[in-house]
Amino acid sequence: MRMDRARSDGPVVSGLSAAGFRVDDNVYHALAITPERADGWTPPPLAALDQGDLELVLALDPRPEFLLLGTGPTLVRPPVALVRALEARGIGIEAMDSRAAARAWGMLRGEGRWVVGAFYPVA
Repeated sequence: MRMDRARSDGPVVSGLSAAGFRVDDNVYHALAITPERADGWTPPPLAALDQGDLELVLALDPRPEFLLLGTGPTLVRPPVALVRALEARGIGIEAMDSRAAARAWGMLRGEGRWVVGAFYPVA
């Protein structure tokens, strides 16, 4: 799936395939993304995900408004402990399937929102 580049600063997901998320000239099987950079990510099984696995994106300064969590090919609720830990830090979490998360990333960044993302593989 090709995505048009939204007007925003920083990395934008411009395409998505079974190989992964295209950001600029790179393709990431799983993606950790902030308004400043995009990195490959090796996520644990979703049921084991905790805030330590997300420090790559959560350490952003200033603190992000929320984490956009792409849970893979389908929506899966994130672990309750993770939701509570992020809320304790003043960070919300929005979970959706990874294709929807990649599209939402572009829209949110086009609006200038200060968010971070962690996207599980789509295949």
